[in-house]
Amino acid sequence: MEGGKMVDPERSTELLWGRRPGRGLTLERIVRTAIELADAGGLAAVSMRRIAERLGFTTMALYRHVPGKAELIDLMRDEVIGEAEEIRPQEGWRAEVEAWARAQLAFYRRHPWMIESPGARRVPGPNAVAAFEWALETVSRTGLPPTEVVAVVTMVGTFVESAARQVVETELAERRTGVSEQEWWGARDSLYAHLDRYPTLNRIYLDGGYDAPLDPFEFGLQRVLDGIEVLVRDETGDERRDESRCVVCGEAVAAAATGRPRDYCSRACRQRAYRKRKG
Repeated sequence: MEGGKMVDPERSTELLWGRRPGRGLTLERIVRTAIELADAGGLAAVSMRRIAERLGFTTMALYRHVPGKAELIDLMRDEVIGEAEEIRPQEGWRAEVEAWARAQLAFYRRHPWMIESPGARRVPGPNAVAAFEWALETVSRTGLPPTEVVAVVTMVGTFVESAARQVVETELAERRTGVSEQEWWGARDSLYAHLDRYPTLNRIYLDGGYDAPLDPFEFGLQRVLDGIEVLVRDETGDERRDESRCVVCGEAVAAAATGRPRDYCSRACRQRAYRKRKG
């Protein structure tokens, strides 16, 4: 729902996947103008009236191309996703995922309004699907089963979006007020006067815990990657593998009555593993 209007996913799909270039007033021009407005003033600055005024057309002329703001935001999201910088080949999956995460953070900083437009239950466009395909292919090279590949991609994307929200909100506040984050917190003496009643917080503060704070994005990203690396080692057998799970899909595997543990939950997964080895 956007501005009280329920998004029509079928109409969004038609618009996202069926656009064609044209002359005069086109869907592409409408979308690019909306992005310019959003980059300058957030989603609140985007309206069909303002877009029409900037393009020199009537508002009704816009509605012949896009039914409303909700569908327009779907188009805006996919357009800017297509602008994301290409990730150069790196040495190993970890370096590539790290580069992808950094590129995603830079993307949110270029288009802060994306934080205002969560992706839950939004129909993905071709650019979003292409980005997802790249991430899946990269993580697939770890050898993790498909369910965990999807989970890893989702986890990294969720972490970056959460970290980007903090970064974007801080930068917007600094631009709006002209006061840096450090200056704002440095002026909170009236708050600090009450904190000596919290012994752990007070001890950590006195021991220098806030003297040179770690970058939340950098620290968090490395810990996320560390966790994935442990999972990869476990699944690929460098250390250990969960023998109760299928090595292909991650589903539970019935315990073998005798002999070595089963690797696959079904004949279909066994065949998929065989075809992958042959390929």
